[in-house]
Amino acid sequence: MKGRVVALDALKDGRRVAALVVDGQLQDLLIDPRAEAGPAQPGAVFLARVGRPMKGLGGAMVDLGEGTTGFLRDAKGLAAGAVLPVQVSTVAEAGKAPPVTRRLLFKSRYAIVTPGKPGWNISRQIREDEEVVRLNELAAAGMARAPADMGLILRSAAVDGADATITEDIAALLSLATDIMAEAGSKPALLLDAPDAHLLAWRDWAQPVPDQVLNGPTAFEDAGIWDLLPQVLAARQPLGQGAFAFVEPTRALVAVDVNTGTDTSPGAALKANVAALRALPRVLRLRGLAGQITVDLAPATKRERTQLEQILRAAVKADGSELSLAGWTPLGHMELQRKRDRHPTQELLRDALPDL
Repeated sequence: MKGRVVALDALKDGRRVAALVVDGQLQDLLIDPRAEAGPAQPGAVFLARVGRPMKGLGGAMVDLGEGTTGFLRDAKGLAAGAVLPVQVSTVAEAGKAPPVTRRLLFKSRYAIVTPGKPGWNISRQIREDEEVVRLNELAAAGMARAPADMGLILRSAAVDGADATITEDIAALLSLATDIMAEAGSKPALLLDAPDAHLLAWRDWAQPVPDQVLNGPTAFEDAGIWDLLPQVLAARQPLGQGAFAFVEPTRALVAVDVNTGTDTSPGAALKANVAALRALPRVLRLRGLAGQITVDLAPATKRERTQLEQILRAAVKADGSELSLAGWTPLGHMELQRKRDRHPTQELLRDALPDL
């Protein structure tokens, strides 16, 4: 299937799923968490009550209501008992409270409203002078009556939006953010649900504009998603020319083992390492793997490390994922850190699709 295709479907248990396929390759996959995971998912906003500071951790536990607890790292200056809006920033590790932040972001298809960070900016991906001027004018008009402490970012998708649509989007988002930031009370409560898979797809896959959107109970079948998933979820990932990598999560970290396999050509190790690092951001994102990542590369000299670091950074930039290089171990392993922005795909699909 050629072009950029977005498929919107649902699992047998009713949870929504969305997939992005580009020229027959699965590029992204979004799956709603199970109900038992609770409402404290990335993007959700709560009115929280601050508990006592936790010495040594630099933060405080917060009560999110209905028996849910979060961990607020930026709790400096807050007294125990204070009530304020917070937003879940990442997926919680097993047995731990979900991380929350006071720095809220309200996102839509074309805009992001940033309470506490006034002013406005245009996405750096928009470089055409005429578009920058147009969007600056729309931002200025949209922010003319906004609260003084509100900020605005116009996203790259705004380049394809009509003036009226962008103006409506800004107004609706500002109204939502203003209402939530003004929420008062002493009882912790959920103020804004986390976006589901379909909303995230509509919001974040708008640029470039999809060539086709499939929406319905056979969307994944029509787009061939079910046929693509087994390879995506497999531990063994082919790298071409006989090389391969194993990507395997453990309790402590994600282990990546790069092998040249049947490739005995000159420079086989370097070629395998380059292919692995170019593919790694996409593989980790599709499988929902995050946290500490250790990469055991094929034999590489210290001279090659700079080149490999550049390859990785270019791949991360193209992918748009929050993956960073932490350094190298004495044994020559590359250590990475990835934000926990989603649940592991294998866990989300295990009950719904036993065959995978």
